[in-house]
Amino acid sequence: MDRRQFIAASTVGLAATVTGCTGSPLRTDDAGSDGEGKQSADRGEITVSADGTVEADPDRAIVSVGVEASGESAEAVTDELATGAERLRAAFDELGIPGENVEEGQYRISPARKRTGEEVRFEGTHSFEVTLTDVDRVGEVIDAAVTAGADDVGYVNFSLQAETRAELRKDAIDAALSNADAEATHIADNRGVSLEGTTAVTTGDVQVHPVRQETMASGDAAGGAPPTEIDAEPVSVSASVTVTYAFAE
Repeated sequence: MDRRQFIAASTVGLAATVTGCTGSPLRTDDAGSDGEGKQSADRGEITVSADGTVEADPDRAIVSVGVEASGESAEAVTDELATGAERLRAAFDELGIPGENVEEGQYRISPARKRTGEEVRFEGTHSFEVTLTDVDRVGEVIDAAVTAGADDVGYVNFSLQAETRAELRKDAIDAALSNADAEATHIADNRGVSLEGTTAVTTGDVQVHPVRQETMASGDAAGGAPPTEIDAEPVSVSASVTVTYAFAE
């Protein structure tokens, strides 16, 4: 995962409050009902809220594939789904995908809609969610599933493994702090004061934004069709911080 970039132009939500500077248009004397913004009279502070975002190529993917069936009875549909599910499991085994990386998805059997005079029929679906740590194999898994009889290829979720998330979480916080420092410096310069250090830091939610792509089963994977290729867009991780800086006039 060599591709990683900091988004310098990430959204910065500025909530700046300057206190202790007589006559300043940014001065706030009225604290909120929860006490936020309340400062001592003998200390000047600037409070800034900022966001930071980093991006990286995904190293984790979840592929949703399954089989569908219809018949005159729920039992017939159940049997057909069971046969199709076994074929999919065998295909996953042949690909060397560990059993713990294959989870049951949706399993449903219900009466189909019918027109007046038609016999009641049943429809069903049985899907699996396959987790891959090699995102380059997504197309291979889809093609193998279609060859094994999958007629329900729903989506691919591209995300990050736990270790990568932890690393990028720190990078996103660093980016947010850097943006906060830049904003505070700008405000201090504008007010003609000097920053003397940080008095408080609060971090907000750190969020991972996975990339979801809908897919379609061609049904021709075994008939000479070209292999399925899915290019994943970068996954972003964002963080927010609120930093309070002391200043002197």
